[in-house]
Amino acid sequence: MIVNISLANNISYDVTIDSLKKLTFDRKVVLVTNPTVSGLHLEYLKEKISAKEFSVVTVPDGEKYKNLETLNTILDHCFEEKLNRSSLLLAFGGGVIGDMTGFAASIYQRGIDFIQIPTTLLSQVDASVGGKTGINNKYGKNLLGAFHQPRAVYIDPYFLTTLPKRELGAGIAEIVKMAVTFNEDFFLWLENNDLNDSENIKIAIAKSVETKAWVVSQDEKEKGLRAALNYGHTFGHVIEKETKYKTYLHGEAVGIGMVMANALAVRVGKMSEENALRVKKLLEKYEIPTSYKIENVENFYEDFFLDKKSLDNKIKFIISKEIGDCEITDKISKDDVIKTLKGF
Repeated sequence: MIVNISLANNISYDVTIDSLKKLTFDRKVVLVTNPTVSGLHLEYLKEKISAKEFSVVTVPDGEKYKNLETLNTILDHCFEEKLNRSSLLLAFGGGVIGDMTGFAASIYQRGIDFIQIPTTLLSQVDASVGGKTGINNKYGKNLLGAFHQPRAVYIDPYFLTTLPKRELGAGIAEIVKMAVTFNEDFFLWLENNDLNDSENIKIAIAKSVETKAWVVSQDEKEKGLRAALNYGHTFGHVIEKETKYKTYLHGEAVGIGMVMANALAVRVGKMSEENALRVKKLLEKYEIPTSYKIENVENFYEDFFLDKKSLDNKIKFIISKEIGDCEITDKISKDDVIKTLKGF
Protein backbone atom coordinates (compact mmCIF):
# COMPACT_ATOMS: atom_id res chain seq x y z
CA MET A 1 0.00 0.00 0.00
CA ILE A 2 1.22 3.53 -0.80
CA VAL A 3 0.03 6.69 0.95
CA ASN A 4 1.11 9.97 -0.64
CA ILE A 5 2.01 13.06 1.38
CA SER A 6 1.43 16.23 -0.67
CA LEU A 7 2.49 19.57 0.76
CA ALA A 8 2.94 23.15 -0.38
CA ASN A 9 5.89 24.18 -2.58
CA ASN A 10 5.52 21.00 -4.67
CA ILE A 11 6.83 18.79 -1.85
CA SER A 12 5.52 15.26 -2.22
CA TYR A 13 6.65 11.82 -1.09
CA ASP A 14 5.27 8.32 -0.69
CA VAL A 15 4.84 6.22 2.44
CA THR A 16 5.11 2.60 1.33
CA ILE A 17 3.60 -0.04 3.64
CA ASP A 18 4.87 -3.39 2.38
CA SER A 19 7.81 -5.77 2.45
CA LEU A 20 10.92 -3.77 1.63
CA LYS A 21 12.01 -3.98 -2.01
CA LYS A 22 15.47 -3.32 -3.47
CA LEU A 23 16.61 0.30 -2.95
CA THR A 24 19.24 1.62 -5.36
CA PHE A 25 21.05 4.95 -4.86
CA ASP A 26 23.59 6.52 -7.19
CA ARG A 27 25.13 8.58 -4.39
CA LYS A 28 26.84 8.31 -1.02
CA VAL A 29 24.58 6.89 1.67
CA VAL A 30 25.04 6.90 5.45
CA LEU A 31 22.73 4.72 7.50
CA VAL A 32 22.05 5.78 11.11
CA THR A 33 20.96 3.10 13.56
CA ASN A 34 21.48 1.78 17.10
CA PRO A 35 22.95 -1.49 18.45
CA THR A 36 19.57 -3.11 19.10
CA VAL A 37 18.21 -2.56 15.59
CA SER A 38 21.50 -3.32 13.86
CA GLY A 39 21.86 -6.56 15.80
CA LEU A 40 18.41 -7.71 14.73
CA HIS A 41 17.97 -6.32 11.23
CA LEU A 42 21.06 -4.70 9.70
CA GLU A 43 22.00 -7.69 7.55
CA TYR A 44 18.40 -7.94 6.29
CA LEU A 45 18.49 -4.28 5.28
CA LYS A 46 21.95 -4.43 3.69
CA GLU A 47 20.66 -7.04 1.28
CA LYS A 48 18.05 -4.53 0.10
CA ILE A 49 20.41 -1.58 -0.49
CA SER A 50 22.72 -0.76 -3.37
CA ALA A 51 24.63 2.54 -3.20
CA LYS A 52 27.60 4.34 -4.75
CA GLU A 53 29.19 4.34 -1.29
CA PHE A 54 27.59 3.01 1.88
CA SER A 55 28.53 3.32 5.55
CA VAL A 56 26.87 2.88 8.93
CA VAL A 57 27.00 5.05 12.05
CA THR A 58 25.72 3.41 15.22
CA VAL A 59 24.60 5.60 18.12
CA PRO A 60 23.47 4.62 21.64
CA ASP A 61 19.95 3.28 22.09
CA GLY A 62 17.39 5.26 24.05
CA GLU A 63 15.60 8.57 24.55
CA LYS A 64 18.25 9.80 27.00
CA TYR A 65 20.78 9.84 24.13
CA LYS A 66 18.60 12.06 21.94
CA ASN A 67 20.86 15.04 22.51
CA LEU A 68 23.53 17.31 21.00
CA GLU A 69 26.34 14.88 21.77
CA THR A 70 24.73 12.09 19.76
CA LEU A 71 23.77 14.51 16.99
CA ASN A 72 27.43 15.49 16.72
CA THR A 73 28.39 11.81 16.43
CA ILE A 74 26.15 11.54 13.37
CA LEU A 75 27.43 14.79 11.86
CA ASP A 76 31.09 13.88 12.51
CA HIS A 77 30.57 10.61 10.61
CA CYS A 78 29.04 12.54 7.70
CA PHE A 79 32.07 14.84 7.53
CA GLU A 80 34.51 11.94 7.85
CA GLU A 81 32.76 10.19 4.95
CA LYS A 82 32.92 13.45 2.95
CA LEU A 83 29.20 13.59 2.26
CA ASN A 84 28.09 16.41 -0.01
CA ARG A 85 24.76 18.06 -0.72
CA SER A 86 23.69 15.24 -3.04
CA SER A 87 24.33 12.58 -0.38
CA LEU A 88 21.64 10.77 1.60
CA LEU A 89 20.99 9.75 5.20
CA LEU A 90 18.89 6.69 6.04
CA ALA A 91 17.15 6.60 9.43
CA PHE A 92 16.92 2.95 10.48
CA GLY A 93 15.29 2.58 13.87
CA GLY A 94 12.54 4.01 16.02
CA GLY A 95 11.40 7.56 16.62
CA VAL A 96 14.62 8.62 18.36
CA ILE A 97 16.76 7.55 15.39
CA GLY A 98 14.32 9.10 12.93
CA ASP A 99 14.18 12.44 14.75
CA MET A 100 17.96 12.73 15.14
CA THR A 101 18.75 11.58 11.60
CA GLY A 102 16.23 13.99 10.14
CA PHE A 103 17.64 16.86 12.20
CA ALA A 104 21.19 15.99 11.16
CA ALA A 105 20.05 15.94 7.52
CA SER A 106 18.34 19.32 7.94
CA ILE A 107 21.52 21.08 9.11
CA TYR A 108 24.33 19.19 7.37
CA GLN A 109 25.61 21.62 4.71
CA ARG A 110 22.29 23.48 5.16
CA GLY A 111 20.19 20.48 4.28
CA ILE A 112 20.48 17.11 2.54
CA ASP A 113 17.99 14.34 1.77
CA PHE A 114 17.01 11.60 4.17
CA ILE A 115 14.76 8.55 4.08
CA GLN A 116 12.87 6.96 6.96
CA ILE A 117 12.90 3.19 7.48
CA PRO A 118 11.08 2.94 10.83
CA THR A 119 11.37 -0.26 12.85
CA THR A 120 9.02 0.37 15.81
CA LEU A 121 5.26 0.59 15.64
CA LEU A 122 5.30 4.09 17.13
CA SER A 123 7.68 5.39 14.48
CA GLN A 124 5.79 3.60 11.70
CA VAL A 125 2.42 5.13 12.55
CA ASP A 126 3.58 8.58 13.65
CA ALA A 127 7.17 9.74 14.06
CA SER A 128 8.43 8.82 10.58
CA VAL A 129 5.67 10.72 8.78
CA GLY A 130 5.39 14.49 8.58
CA GLY A 131 8.91 15.89 8.76
CA LYS A 132 9.25 16.77 12.44
CA THR A 133 12.87 16.32 13.51
CA GLY A 134 14.72 17.24 16.66
CA ILE A 135 16.56 16.47 19.88
CA ASN A 136 15.97 17.02 23.59
CA ASN A 137 17.82 19.28 26.01
CA LYS A 138 17.68 19.97 29.74
CA TYR A 139 14.64 22.21 29.27
CA GLY A 140 12.45 19.59 27.61
CA LYS A 141 11.67 17.30 24.71
CA ASN A 142 12.26 18.16 21.05
CA LEU A 143 12.97 21.81 21.82
CA LEU A 144 15.77 21.88 19.25
CA GLY A 145 14.78 20.79 15.77
CA ALA A 146 13.47 21.59 12.33
CA PHE A 147 10.69 20.70 9.92
CA HIS A 148 12.52 18.64 7.29
CA GLN A 149 10.47 16.25 5.18
CA PRO A 150 11.91 12.86 4.21
CA ARG A 151 12.23 11.89 0.56
CA ALA A 152 10.37 8.64 1.26
CA VAL A 153 9.17 6.42 4.10
CA TYR A 154 9.36 2.62 3.91
CA ILE A 155 7.26 0.76 6.48
CA ASP A 156 8.02 -2.95 6.52
CA PRO A 157 5.78 -4.85 8.98
CA TYR A 158 8.49 -7.53 9.19
CA PHE A 159 10.39 -5.39 11.70
CA LEU A 160 7.52 -5.67 14.17
CA THR A 161 8.10 -9.41 14.57
CA THR A 162 10.99 -8.73 16.96
CA LEU A 163 9.38 -5.80 18.77
CA PRO A 164 9.05 -6.19 22.57
CA LYS A 165 5.53 -6.09 24.00
CA ARG A 166 6.05 -2.70 25.67
CA GLU A 167 7.25 -1.15 22.41
CA LEU A 168 4.19 -2.53 20.65
CA GLY A 169 1.96 -0.98 23.31
CA ALA A 170 3.75 2.37 22.95
CA GLY A 171 2.91 2.37 19.26
CA ILE A 172 -0.69 1.38 19.89
CA ALA A 173 -1.03 4.42 22.17
CA GLU A 174 -0.21 6.65 19.19
CA ILE A 175 -2.71 4.74 17.04
CA VAL A 176 -5.39 5.37 19.67
CA LYS A 177 -4.39 9.05 19.67
CA MET A 178 -5.05 9.30 15.93
CA ALA A 179 -8.48 7.73 16.28
CA VAL A 180 -9.61 9.76 19.29
CA THR A 181 -8.65 13.08 17.71
CA PHE A 182 -9.80 12.57 14.13
CA ASN A 183 -11.61 9.32 13.34
CA GLU A 184 -14.52 7.91 15.34
CA ASP A 185 -15.03 5.00 12.91
CA PHE A 186 -11.38 4.02 13.36
CA PHE A 187 -11.81 4.12 17.15
CA LEU A 188 -14.83 1.82 16.93
CA TRP A 189 -12.80 -0.52 14.73
CA LEU A 190 -10.01 -0.52 17.34
CA GLU A 191 -12.47 -1.39 20.11
CA ASN A 192 -13.67 -4.41 18.13
CA ASN A 193 -10.41 -5.77 16.70
CA ASP A 194 -7.26 -7.25 18.20
CA LEU A 195 -4.02 -5.53 17.16
CA ASN A 196 -2.03 -8.60 18.17
CA ASP A 197 -3.26 -10.06 14.89
CA SER A 198 -0.72 -9.46 12.09
CA GLU A 199 -3.31 -8.48 9.49
CA ASN A 200 -5.12 -6.13 11.87
CA ILE A 201 -1.93 -4.30 12.77
CA LYS A 202 -1.25 -3.66 9.07
CA ILE A 203 -4.72 -2.18 8.71
CA ALA A 204 -4.17 -0.01 11.79
CA ILE A 205 -0.82 1.23 10.44
CA ALA A 206 -2.40 2.16 7.11
CA LYS A 207 -5.33 3.95 8.75
CA SER A 208 -2.98 5.87 11.06
CA VAL A 209 -0.68 6.93 8.21
CA GLU A 210 -3.67 8.00 6.09
CA THR A 211 -4.96 10.10 8.99
CA LYS A 212 -1.61 11.75 9.62
CA ALA A 213 -1.05 12.31 5.89
CA TRP A 214 -4.33 14.22 5.70
CA VAL A 215 -3.48 16.34 8.75
CA VAL A 216 0.07 17.16 7.59
CA SER A 217 -1.18 18.08 4.12
CA GLN A 218 -3.49 20.65 5.77
CA ASP A 219 -0.93 22.07 8.18
CA GLU A 220 2.71 21.11 7.63
CA LYS A 221 4.29 23.58 10.10
CA GLU A 222 1.79 23.02 12.92
CA LYS A 223 0.15 26.43 12.85
CA GLY A 224 -3.22 25.01 13.81
CA LEU A 225 -4.82 21.65 12.97
CA ARG A 226 -1.63 19.57 13.21
CA ALA A 227 -1.16 20.60 16.85
CA ALA A 228 -4.13 18.34 17.65
CA LEU A 229 -1.81 15.38 17.05
CA ASN A 230 -0.12 16.42 20.28
CA TYR A 231 -3.16 15.15 22.20
CA GLY A 232 -1.71 13.54 25.34
CA HIS A 233 1.74 14.96 24.64
CA THR A 234 1.44 18.15 26.71
CA PHE A 235 1.08 16.02 29.84
CA GLY A 236 3.24 13.17 28.53
CA HIS A 237 6.27 15.36 27.87
CA VAL A 238 6.23 16.59 31.47
CA ILE A 239 6.06 13.00 32.69
CA GLU A 240 9.05 12.08 30.51
CA LYS A 241 11.03 15.08 31.78
CA GLU A 242 10.20 14.34 35.43
CA THR A 243 11.29 10.72 35.05
CA LYS A 244 14.43 11.72 33.08
CA TYR A 245 13.26 9.70 30.05
CA LYS A 246 14.14 6.47 31.87
CA THR A 247 10.85 5.14 33.26
CA TYR A 248 8.43 5.29 30.34
CA LEU A 249 8.63 4.79 26.61
CA HIS A 250 7.36 7.83 24.72
CA GLY A 251 4.10 6.13 23.75
CA GLU A 252 3.53 5.01 27.34
CA ALA A 253 3.90 8.60 28.59
CA VAL A 254 1.51 9.73 25.85
CA GLY A 255 -0.99 7.08 26.99
CA ILE A 256 -0.93 8.48 30.53
CA GLY A 257 -1.08 11.98 29.06
CA MET A 258 -4.26 11.13 27.14
CA VAL A 259 -5.91 9.93 30.35
CA MET A 260 -4.89 13.18 32.06
CA ALA A 261 -6.08 15.29 29.12
CA ASN A 262 -9.41 13.45 29.17
CA ALA A 263 -9.78 14.06 32.90
CA LEU A 264 -9.32 17.76 32.21
CA ALA A 265 -11.82 17.59 29.33
CA VAL A 266 -14.38 15.95 31.61
CA ARG A 267 -13.80 18.60 34.30
CA VAL A 268 -14.45 21.48 31.90
CA GLY A 269 -17.51 19.78 30.39
CA LYS A 270 -16.08 18.94 26.96
CA MET A 271 -15.95 15.13 27.18
CA SER A 272 -18.28 12.61 28.75
CA GLU A 273 -17.02 10.36 31.55
CA GLU A 274 -18.21 7.40 29.45
CA ASN A 275 -15.95 8.26 26.52
CA ALA A 276 -13.01 9.04 28.79
CA LEU A 277 -13.44 5.54 30.25
CA ARG A 278 -13.63 4.00 26.75
CA VAL A 279 -10.24 5.51 25.87
CA LYS A 280 -8.73 4.33 29.17
CA LYS A 281 -10.06 0.78 28.65
CA LEU A 282 -8.69 0.62 25.11
CA LEU A 283 -5.24 1.62 26.34
CA GLU A 284 -5.37 -0.89 29.20
CA LYS A 285 -6.37 -3.63 26.75
CA TYR A 286 -2.73 -3.50 25.57
CA GLU A 287 -1.24 -2.96 29.07
CA ILE A 288 -0.38 0.67 28.33
CA PRO A 289 0.11 2.63 31.59
CA THR A 290 -2.79 4.94 32.46
CA SER A 291 -1.77 6.24 35.91
CA TYR A 292 1.03 8.40 37.28
CA LYS A 293 1.83 9.77 40.74
CA ILE A 294 2.50 13.51 40.60
CA GLU A 295 4.86 14.43 43.43
CA ASN A 296 4.58 18.21 43.13
CA VAL A 297 1.53 19.62 41.34
CA GLU A 298 2.89 23.18 41.04
CA ASN A 299 6.18 22.00 39.52
CA PHE A 300 4.28 19.80 37.07
CA TYR A 301 2.13 22.78 36.10
CA GLU A 302 5.11 25.09 35.59
CA ASP A 303 6.75 22.55 33.26
CA PHE A 304 3.83 23.02 30.85
CA PHE A 305 5.28 26.42 29.94
CA LEU A 306 8.34 24.75 28.40
CA ASP A 307 6.07 23.03 25.89
CA LYS A 308 6.48 24.24 22.29
CA LYS A 309 2.72 24.79 21.99
CA SER A 310 2.68 27.33 24.83
CA LEU A 311 2.63 30.94 23.68
CA ASP A 312 2.61 34.32 25.44
CA ASN A 313 2.53 32.67 28.87
CA LYS A 314 -0.57 30.65 27.96
CA ILE A 315 -0.73 26.87 27.89
CA LYS A 316 -2.35 25.25 24.87
CA PHE A 317 -4.22 22.06 25.63
CA ILE A 318 -5.61 19.57 23.14
CA ILE A 319 -9.01 18.63 24.50
CA SER A 320 -11.00 15.72 23.12
CA LYS A 321 -14.62 16.84 22.95
CA GLU A 322 -15.94 13.44 21.94
CA ILE A 323 -14.42 10.47 20.11
CA GLY A 324 -13.17 11.68 16.72
CA ASP A 325 -13.36 15.38 17.58
CA CYS A 326 -11.08 17.70 19.51
CA GLU A 327 -10.16 21.32 20.03
CA ILE A 328 -6.98 23.26 20.72
CA THR A 329 -7.49 25.82 23.45
CA ASP A 330 -5.55 28.16 25.73
CA LYS A 331 -8.71 29.12 27.65
CA ILE A 332 -8.45 26.50 30.41
CA SER A 333 -8.13 28.13 33.83
CA LYS A 334 -5.18 27.32 36.08
CA ASP A 335 -7.66 26.30 38.77
CA ASP A 336 -9.20 23.60 36.53
CA VAL A 337 -5.77 22.33 35.53
CA ILE A 338 -4.51 22.22 39.12
CA LYS A 339 -7.62 20.41 40.32
CA THR A 340 -7.18 17.86 37.52
CA LEU A 341 -3.52 17.32 38.38
CA LYS A 342 -4.39 16.83 42.05
CA GLY A 343 -6.45 13.84 40.94
CA PHE A 344 -3.19 12.15 40.00
